[in-house]
Amino acid sequence: MAAEANACPVLTLKPGREKSLLRRHPWIFSGAIGAVAGDPGPGESVEVRSSRGDFLAWAAYSPRSQIRGRVWSFDRSEAPGPKLFRRRLQAALDLRAALLAPDAGDAMRLVHGESDGLPGLIVDRYAGVLVVQFLAAGSERWRDALTALLCELTGCDRIHERSDAEVRELEGLPRRSGALRGEALSAPVEITEHGLRFLVDASGGQKTGFFLDQRANRQRIRALCADREVLDCFCYSGGFSLAALAGGARAVVAVDSSPAALALARRNIGANGIDPGRAHWIAADVFRFLREAHARGLGYDAIVLDPPKFAPTQSHAQAASRAYKDINLFAFRLLRPGGLLATFSCSGGISGELLHKIVAGAAADAGVSATIVERFQAAADHPLLLEFPEGEYLKGLLLRRN
Repeated sequence: MAAEANACPVLTLKPGREKSLLRRHPWIFSGAIGAVAGDPGPGESVEVRSSRGDFLAWAAYSPRSQIRGRVWSFDRSEAPGPKLFRRRLQAALDLRAALLAPDAGDAMRLVHGESDGLPGLIVDRYAGVLVVQFLAAGSERWRDALTALLCELTGCDRIHERSDAEVRELEGLPRRSGALRGEALSAPVEITEHGLRFLVDASGGQKTGFFLDQRANRQRIRALCADREVLDCFCYSGGFSLAALAGGARAVVAVDSSPAALALARRNIGANGIDPGRAHWIAADVFRFLREAHARGLGYDAIVLDPPKFAPTQSHAQAASRAYKDINLFAFRLLRPGGLLATFSCSGGISGELLHKIVAGAAADAGVSATIVERFQAAADHPLLLEFPEGEYLKGLLLRRN
């Protein structure tokens, strides 16, 4: 594959369709392509040219995806291959070393796809284990080379693959999960985060096992929950619940539909020596729980809504908006005056502006007034490329009921 960039196929855009690439946006959609010279296979490097024949970028070709090309480099001298990947990986590691505080812990995102110039590659570090995802045809094609470089540059010799996300199907790739290097994971991996201990199900949990993007937001909730009664919805393995308890919450009611996630959450509470009587774990559908809690006249001083991805793309936004409004409506009804609501969306199809409108509509329908105290975003190890606004998937609001 080292030679493929020297004699690679050429992808020529339709007239006027080079504007986004000139602004350094890393995606090329199928409708922008005028012609393909050669017969590139999935993930093969292609030279991207304008309709006038001007060089625009090196990209990975994906014949099955609407995102037909993902840019490796806008520099003609930076052909895709191990040299380029080494530079990008080292830059990603250096960025995390510079941005994350020493007390952040031993778990972090090391590579964040397009934002680190490595489209389709996700790498999370959990203590001495790397968990990787190859989510696009280009990163899949270079899987072996990228794995070897990760071992070399991080010093980790235990790598687990979690290429089991739905997005691989859009690339025409099968889902895959299992050990890449070293021993297979047979038990949860223990990590630390701001002095708290967590057990992470890296082999079978959601995403790569833990929501690293919420690290700073968990710390913020920890600072705000002293002496509060907290409701944590979609609690998964108890990240926000544990943060609230560590911050002095009187009690936490944590709700999730997964008994396995709740079992891990209980273990996390025990690992930190917190009185288990302060945490109440409920295996239930969150939508149903919220309705029933309102019918029973329950109330809380702080509520966290961190639901799964309701809208992976904008085509799902309308249906997702109804779901987001529903949970926020009942959260406002359950929130006591002066209480705090931390509400999130990790859906790429829901913009920050749309989330604001949804939550405002939910408050109006609930008959309450609220003030935006802060806006939430992903932690610093999930950087956002200026030219790639699609990378801003996690957004949230911290509100105080008036």
